[in-house]
Amino acid sequence: MTRKSGYALLTALVAVAALACTAILMGTGALGSGLRRPGSVPQIHATADPAAAGSWTGTWAAAPATAEPGTPQGRPGMSIRDVVHTSIGGNAARIELSNLFGTAPLILTHVTLARAAAPGSPSASPGSLTALGFAGLPVVTIPAGGSVLSDPVRLAVPAATDLLITLYTPYTSGPVTYHPTARQTSYLAYGDHAGDTDGTAFTIPSPYWRYVTAVDVWTPGLHGTVVAFGDSITDGITSTVGADHRWPDFLTARLGERPDLPRMGVLDEGISGNRVLADAAPTAPWDGPSALRRFGRDVLSRAGVKVVIVELGINDIIETPHQTDAQAIIDGLRQLTREAHAHGIRVLGGTITPFEGLHGYTPALDAVREDVNAAIRAGTVFDAVVDFDRALRDPHHPDHLLPAFDSGDHLHPTDAGYEAMAQAVNLQDLLGSAPASL
Repeated sequence: MTRKSGYALLTALVAVAALACTAILMGTGALGSGLRRPGSVPQIHATADPAAAGSWTGTWAAAPATAEPGTPQGRPGMSIRDVVHTSIGGNAARIELSNLFGTAPLILTHVTLARAAAPGSPSASPGSLTALGFAGLPVVTIPAGGSVLSDPVRLAVPAATDLLITLYTPYTSGPVTYHPTARQTSYLAYGDHAGDTDGTAFTIPSPYWRYVTAVDVWTPGLHGTVVAFGDSITDGITSTVGADHRWPDFLTARLGERPDLPRMGVLDEGISGNRVLADAAPTAPWDGPSALRRFGRDVLSRAGVKVVIVELGINDIIETPHQTDAQAIIDGLRQLTREAHAHGIRVLGGTITPFEGLHGYTPALDAVREDVNAAIRAGTVFDAVVDFDRALRDPHHPDHLLPAFDSGDHLHPTDAGYEAMAQAVNLQDLLGSAPASL
């Protein structure tokens, strides 16, 4: 579904939401708040609710990577308007906020959610801006290292639509938890403008997502959530800003074009520079914790997850210290599969894409990639294979990206390359249950 078609559905969804959500939101049993107070376990486990009225499904997410540089006191006295793009629509919504990399409690005094008036706009669609509460209160304190799930609100959320999530605090706090590679323009304003429908106060553009880590929607008839779990290639680091041209976005579009398949939300949990085995180096904290360490946080805790698509391993090989033991990477990927299976989640795994021409390339490092890919293609690592390598490589020079798919650094794809990656996913492989073991 295109962005324009998502907005075209708005009028119909508003009418549906008014009827469908009244009964849902009368009580908090099915949709209860996920507030985590100081001293409680900060991890949110927002699994799908089997209530007959519908279920929670993830429509958008971003993995918190590190603390934003230059924000030792947070962003006091500023409104942060994060712009995020939905994958699936629903009749009610809730958001997750994270203070994972903060060093002090974050006190938010005003939080709102709205549909954007137009793609990428800081202005809200008239009548859509809604104040969010937390355990029935308009103010929430998120402890350092913690996260919080908002109370649900009635809001018609179309698929393929931009939402505005606006946060304000007048207080100092620790460093801002953020996702640095948004490929989406968000906005800042001085003062409390969280309740503004007009976006004119938001004069400071920003390339980051701050504090917001997930948006879930409540709706009947959804099959669940697909999580794309990976590194900069999943993060879409070279995709066109504001165009929603990461490969998970193209996968969302493919699913929207197939009425014969169950409707599924798609979440992008990529972190640029991420590795399977090693945490970020102190010199590059934005690379995030290792995939093994963050899998529970960024995959298992997401709402309604049925399938995860893993795209990882290249940074283990090319970043120093180089991981030259292919078996170690393979074992790490198998561990992700075992953890997913323990939660009934099916795992699709991508082969590692070519990188000859990249600074630091050596045939010995490429041999490690080939060994990992051989194990993946043999079917001993994941439930099904997505051959990203075959989709992107130059058939005449298979250690290179196809020129049309090479962004210029010989590692990251162009928009066309990201679309080719999404086309490589067999949509039928998203269905079915996870086996107990490979």
